[in-house]
Amino acid sequence: MTSQAADGPETVVASRRSKITPEREREFLDAALDQIRECGYDALSMEGVAASTRCSKSTLYRQWKTKPQFVAAALRANSCPKFSGIDTGSLAGDLRAAARAAGERSDEDTRLFQALGPALLQDDELQRELHAVMVEPELGGLREMIRRGVDRGEISADHPALEFVPAQLLGMVRVRPLLEGRYADADYLVRYVEVALLPALGLSDTG
Repeated sequence: MTSQAADGPETVVASRRSKITPEREREFLDAALDQIRECGYDALSMEGVAASTRCSKSTLYRQWKTKPQFVAAALRANSCPKFSGIDTGSLAGDLRAAARAAGERSDEDTRLFQALGPALLQDDELQRELHAVMVEPELGGLREMIRRGVDRGEISADHPALEFVPAQLLGMVRVRPLLEGRYADADYLVRYVEVALLPALGLSDTG
């Protein structure tokens, strides 16, 4: 028995996959998200990414068998939790910092959500992947800020407005482009936190 036969097809595939360097793989994944933002999910094609990155289509198909797998890998590779590490010592300060962080990436994130929108309604796997890498980390970060605020005694755990904090902050990122045709930048979101969210929580805007 040859070594190839002994190793089996999985080993052969792994060997082929290993030929792509991490830098080259990231180039492919970034190109996929760029194409989605510009043209939408339906317009994304392996052929288009191959042309823009000057590789063969077979190289991409060896690495990712389907377009959903390709997009899921791109989402995971570009996951960058915006609220990770935020801890200013007060809930008001944390929420302002979270608003700034959300605003700094609102254009890219909003374009991606809008471009993926129709596909998310039809592809449960893609919807789960997007939620796991772009939504749940931000929800977790906001919940941790709230937990610390409760532990410090800044706000009661049963305050009725607490459950709406993630929807209010993250929702403003999504809704401003629809209402005003502009992205929710950092200045806009910080002002929203200070004049609407903090008062609803009974927190001082100087905290």
